[in-house]
Amino acid sequence: MATANDVERARRDGQLFGIPFGDLGWFQSLIMGVATGMAAFFLTTFVAIMAMLVYMVATGRHPNFADTYRLAGFPVGVVVMALALVYLGVQWARRMKRKMRRS
Repeated sequence: MATANDVERARRDGQLFGIPFGDLGWFQSLIMGVATGMAAFFLTTFVAIMAMLVYMVATGRHPNFADTYRLAGFPVGVVVMALALVYLGVQWARRMKRKMRRS
C-alpha cells in the first residue's frame, strides 16, 4: 500500500493484511470466527503446557496439566472467538448496508 488512499480503501473494504474479510458471507464469517477461536485455544494450550513442563523440570513438582485447558486455553479461545465473530459480523453488516444503498 503505497499511498494513504490505498490504506483508506483497504480499511473501508475490510482488508486485514491483504485478506478481504469484507467479502465473506455470514456463514463464511461464522466459520472463520470459530476457526480463529479454536486456533487461539490450541496455541494457548500448547504454550501453557510447555510452560508447565519447564516449571516441572525447574522445581521438581508435578503440576495439574488440566489447568492449562481450564485456566489458559479455554478463556483465551472464547475471547478470541468472540472478538473475531464481532469483527467479522461488523464487516458483513457493513457490506450488506452498502449493497442496500446501491439498490
